[in-house]
Amino acid sequence: MGVIKKSSLEELKNRINIVDVVSPVVTLKRSGSQFKGLSPFNPEKNPSFFVSPERNLFKCFSSGMAGDIFTFVMETERLTFQEAAETLAQRFGVKLEYEKGGLDREERSLRQTIFDIHDIAAAYFREHLLGPDDDAAFTRAYWENERGFSADLAETFQIGLAPPDGSELRRRLIDRRFPMEALRKCGLFYERGSGNRPESLHARFRNRLMIPIRDHQGRVVAFTARQLGITPRDDPTREAKYINSPETPVFSKSRILFGLDRARLEAGEDKPFLLVEGQLDVMRCHEQGLPTAVAPQGTAITEAQLALLKRYSPTVECLLDADSAGQKAALRLLPLAVKLGLEARFLTLPEGEDPDSFLRAGGPTALDCLRAESASAIELAVRTFLPSSDALGPEKKTQALEQIFEIIRQSDSEVTRGEHLRAVSRLARLPETAVVVDFAHHDRRRRRQTVSPRADGDAAGRQAPPAKLSTAVETLLAVCLHDDHLGKPISEMVEHAWLDPSETAARLLNRVLAEFEHDEWAGVGELDHLLETEEERRLIHSILFRKPYDDSPEKLANQALKVLHQEHLNRKIKKIELEIANNGEILDDGTVYLQRQIIEFRRRKSNPPKLEAI
Repeated sequence: MGVIKKSSLEELKNRINIVDVVSPVVTLKRSGSQFKGLSPFNPEKNPSFFVSPERNLFKCFSSGMAGDIFTFVMETERLTFQEAAETLAQRFGVKLEYEKGGLDREERSLRQTIFDIHDIAAAYFREHLLGPDDDAAFTRAYWENERGFSADLAETFQIGLAPPDGSELRRRLIDRRFPMEALRKCGLFYERGSGNRPESLHARFRNRLMIPIRDHQGRVVAFTARQLGITPRDDPTREAKYINSPETPVFSKSRILFGLDRARLEAGEDKPFLLVEGQLDVMRCHEQGLPTAVAPQGTAITEAQLALLKRYSPTVECLLDADSAGQKAALRLLPLAVKLGLEARFLTLPEGEDPDSFLRAGGPTALDCLRAESASAIELAVRTFLPSSDALGPEKKTQALEQIFEIIRQSDSEVTRGEHLRAVSRLARLPETAVVVDFAHHDRRRRRQTVSPRADGDAAGRQAPPAKLSTAVETLLAVCLHDDHLGKPISEMVEHAWLDPSETAARLLNRVLAEFEHDEWAGVGELDHLLETEEERRLIHSILFRKPYDDSPEKLANQALKVLHQEHLNRKIKKIELEIANNGEILDDGTVYLQRQIIEFRRRKSNPPKLEAI
């Protein structure tokens, strides 16, 4: 793969405002000269994620993440640096230049290539639905007459039709010089036969209604295909009402919510998401003027999906079927919502209704009646496990409470736990003190059960956030970056032996001071060539994000110089004392010399190097 030219990367950074990159993912609110929002990396209730347009950097104080436009896209979309740069270039219309003359189609990053394939496929399916043949007419009639959807809605969601033979789509993609690797991995085809030949690729979707699935940024990542009366009898998936694209490099069904690309633009503090079961339910909601509707991809809702919703709104309304499947779905969602601090309200449909039929009959105002009888997470848990606590014996009541307690303990907020326990006491008509005491017993017992001998090792394996700017080395690094007129005099005072090369901050300070020492410092905008690892980038971006001190930089630098100077001398003294101890009680000229060195080093400790006010 060709390397993107440095000049192109600089153009990306100069032309793209980080607020435009972050805002589709995080709901930002202005905070002075910066913007803030909820972390996209950790579940949280209070915003700890900040964006600085002035420096074109972000800093997440809950996770320790920090960086520029490239880092943000890499972390939130799980991309390599090259893929992040290519994604940003395409998104903002910036043409990239590559070393060695650039990339041809075969060399494009796999993810971006699959996005391109999906765009062509979606347009192809749409074109086929609007065509003049009988299959297209049948499908349009199914959409408008049997399902009751409008042609405008089909246009809005780019609904299409897969033809009975997928060879035309395959030919178009081959003509566009898409590589076989991407065609095999895009999910549109399956392989039959051997060899690296296009003829071995066969269409996965045949004569089915095609619904493009988009990620939260609106990119087509997969397709859902709905069975039709014209679906071929020889199709091995003929009996399946719905089939989806398989998991691919761009599609993980547990992390995608259908409709989120549109709904996130409408949801907010006082406008909750509406969680429904399937894609057609989402489209019905949109047609009925309920634009915050979203749906999981045919599986139970996941923590990652709820965390996505929480970025944009603190509340979600769950529109549930009244049958056992709907209740089971609610019970799976309960602990996840409590864990994330997401306020969930459960709206139960009348028996025998689904969102599609319910809204077609009653329109969006029909939801108002359901909202009046909606239940919070804890209310639903009590209704489910303790429908009538008076009728339960002590043992069954205790078992029911244990299930409710397990949901409550998912929250890491003591205040929230207290509110939930008071709600349980009120709803189940139980003494509040007894409920609180029983929960405490349950929590302690569960903590003992979940303690693992590998806990420390697991914690160590997780990536820890960078340390705060508290060490002398980090302080000097911050001063050099934010008040670089002090960099040259600091470089003349700090000795290389003072810095431990095993420490990230020390390695960076050594490189920065070398730039000053040789009069090659070109400013913080030219730091990239000094950064070798992601850990180094994160630390530098954390320091650059905002000035980590309000005090006099000379005063801070002198304090740090004193600490480093004294630590260096202390190491020397300790080494000499160890050497003397190894000599035993022998008092020779060498020992006397070593003792004099100790006296000299102790004297020098009281006279550290010092910057004068500049």
